[in-house]
Amino acid sequence: MKAVKSKERKPLSVPVVLTCVAALAVSCLCLFAARWYVSTYGNTGFDSILFTLQSSLTGTESTLLRRFLIRAVMPGLCAAGAISIALFYWPREFGFLRRLNGLLGAVIALGLSAVMTVNAAVIVELDEYIVDMMLESELFEDEYVDPDTVQITFPQEKRNLVYIMLESMEISYLSEALGGGQEHNLIPELYELALNNTNFSHNDQVGGFHETSGASWTIGAMVAQTAGIPLKTPEDVEDWQNGYGKDGVFLPGVTNLTSILKDAGYHTSLMVGSDASFGGRKTYYETHGCDEIYDIVTAWKDGIVPSGYFVWWGMEDLYLFEYAKQELTEIAAQDQPFAFTMLTVDTHHIGGYQCEYCTDEYEETYEQSISCSSRQVLDFLQWLQEQPFYENTTVVITGDHCSMDKGYFDRNVDEDYQRMVYNVIINAPVSSSNTKNRQYCAMDLFPTTLAALGCQIQGNRLGLGTNLYSNVPTLAEKYGIERFNELLGRSSDYYAANFY
Repeated sequence: MKAVKSKERKPLSVPVVLTCVAALAVSCLCLFAARWYVSTYGNTGFDSILFTLQSSLTGTESTLLRRFLIRAVMPGLCAAGAISIALFYWPREFGFLRRLNGLLGAVIALGLSAVMTVNAAVIVELDEYIVDMMLESELFEDEYVDPDTVQITFPQEKRNLVYIMLESMEISYLSEALGGGQEHNLIPELYELALNNTNFSHNDQVGGFHETSGASWTIGAMVAQTAGIPLKTPEDVEDWQNGYGKDGVFLPGVTNLTSILKDAGYHTSLMVGSDASFGGRKTYYETHGCDEIYDIVTAWKDGIVPSGYFVWWGMEDLYLFEYAKQELTEIAAQDQPFAFTMLTVDTHHIGGYQCEYCTDEYEETYEQSISCSSRQVLDFLQWLQEQPFYENTTVVITGDHCSMDKGYFDRNVDEDYQRMVYNVIINAPVSSSNTKNRQYCAMDLFPTTLAALGCQIQGNRLGLGTNLYSNVPTLAEKYGIERFNELLGRSSDYYAANFY
């Protein structure tokens, strides 16, 4: 009897195979990129990722892209290649695996792609973001206080403002005995400043404020601290494609601290050690009336560092503080009050930057950067106190958000420790007996900063923020921080209609 040969499967067409390979490549890239992002930055929420995706990469730290390519893109493409070879290109002698060269191989490829894509989405909390966008919040309708509708009365002699925003500065850098999460106190200078001046605390020691949705990265924190609102990415495709800052404006419907001070006759300025264009910072401050913006590019022109000089994110904080001294001296000589904001960068993840002022007191390089930053801030403050304009100047020192150096905290801080953002207000003409055991966030710094300049604020509320010098409860205290944060993350028609 003649043996019956089994029919050999027809191979898939080239377009189908290419489609499957492309799907595997995209899904592998998504999975490896998601795992890299969370292992590097921690769970910052998908809103921060979405904003990063639509922002320009101009000014990005010099090694960050390389690390992403090495640790996410290359492994993702290698994994996709290996799976594609296993499913479609095994030689005949491997028998069973060769029989996958057909419809079954395509089904497995597309199934794996779907599983990896869903896994990536869960890792970066895209599922939670989608749910939040499907749920409408009326928080803004119920609680937002438009600064244009509130009477803000400045003192007869307007006070100057020096606002120092410290990259990733948080309370966990204190020792456990002082309420922090470390074996040693990494920031003794900042601790003493907070202890001896006005520090609004979440406990009965030196403490800080909660990081909330829409304020977990630098530009989000800047918006929250100066406008009293979270930073939400546009919800429709047209606005998303334009992006913040790409069409020349950034939240044009918002009245913020800079615009209020500008209208009150202040000279307003922003100084960063990196490229101010990164993350839309330059556009945000220009949109709201900032007179001068200083960054690494202007530092080249002004001779602070040599032309083309670029390390880390731009220039080290040691040059930033010298630049600030130079410009503050010139600004203070003008016949008008000033509001000068500066942002440090040496304590940025990963591992911080070690400048010539850093010591080798600690094992971790990140700890050296944190400790060095604390010393440099005190040195700068002591310089300020020696200036003739200091007597009429309020100084606000605050972190922007909690650190994103996930690896460092996994190694050194108990996972149950509640991390808070650092703050202190110095030389303000007002005081408060209600500074301890407060529940508040970055948005409360908006009206609080104005109050620290001696302003009287009708109702003591601006944006979603509350003047902490008053006895009015913050929204975090009113709703509870978890519920408040949940409402902040939801979709808002009011936000889209009034602020974009």
